[in-house]
Amino acid sequence: MRLRLVPDNTKINFFGYAKVTFGGSVVLLVASLVVYLFMGLNFGIDFKGGTTIRTDSTAAVDVAAYRAAVTPLGLGDVTITEVFDPTFADDQHVAMVRIQAQEGQESVTSETIAKIEAALQAVDPSITFPSVESVGPKVSGELIQKAILAVTGAIAAIVVYIWLRFEWQFALGAVVALVHDVGLTIGLFSLLQIKFDLAIIAALLTIVGYSINDTVVVFDRARENLIKYKVMPLIDVLNLSANETLSRTLMTSGTTLIALIALLVLGGDVIRGFVFAITWGIIVGTYSSIYIAKNVVLMLGVKRDWSKEKKPTGNQFMDIDA
Repeated sequence: MRLRLVPDNTKINFFGYAKVTFGGSVVLLVASLVVYLFMGLNFGIDFKGGTTIRTDSTAAVDVAAYRAAVTPLGLGDVTITEVFDPTFADDQHVAMVRIQAQEGQESVTSETIAKIEAALQAVDPSITFPSVESVGPKVSGELIQKAILAVTGAIAAIVVYIWLRFEWQFALGAVVALVHDVGLTIGLFSLLQIKFDLAIIAALLTIVGYSINDTVVVFDRARENLIKYKVMPLIDVLNLSANETLSRTLMTSGTTLIALIALLVLGGDVIRGFVFAITWGIIVGTYSSIYIAKNVVLMLGVKRDWSKEKKPTGNQFMDIDA
């Protein structure tokens, strides 16, 4: 006896609430753009340039005392945040001290780092510094450019692939779904001000790959059904295709989310942003495959020219009676 997540002969009308699903996605995408323009992204050291010092102490983190100790050093913008994680021990208190890139320097010098550490140790003698990361302004600018090229290049290559395998309507539907997924992810990161670094770019590329994989499965079944049901209306063919692949979609997304949620809860703060981005991407990617990509294809329509008669086989004398 096999497990059935979706009953056989499921007939869900995925276009029944198109104004709510597709229209809501458009509203959220516009809202994400507005949030990004007004709030921006909380770029990490990878993109912003500067130095991040991770502190570890048995005493509780006193952000105000840390800031008071570092301010006299005249380092400009210094951000101090306490890190919370369920995997930490009861007497383990972690903070991240972020110092902006200094003018005329590729990174904060070792002497400056030593002064920062000494100032913090004066506040808390038990404090230690497990890691120090530095990225220069020039390098961070190059990383931003390469990150944009990586994401846009991946989307462009996928569009070409879909166009060659299916038709241009399917390719446009796929790219709209991908822009939807990436746009909502960036909007959420901007709204929550979660650190945006190279790991998140890797997560975005993973989201793009996962989303298009799910979309191709639905499109592939739709192409088969367009040939099988030659007179069935396009909306019914797309609905049928989504219902036939729904079990596979839920099984794939569900098992992936189980692993991601475990990592999100137990994986630690180092990879939490990366895992959160992929988790959110899996959810919106599955949603867009069903409610966004197919809606675009339905709006554009797919030409099905079944009226052509089969060309007769044989030569020009086949109809002449002997």
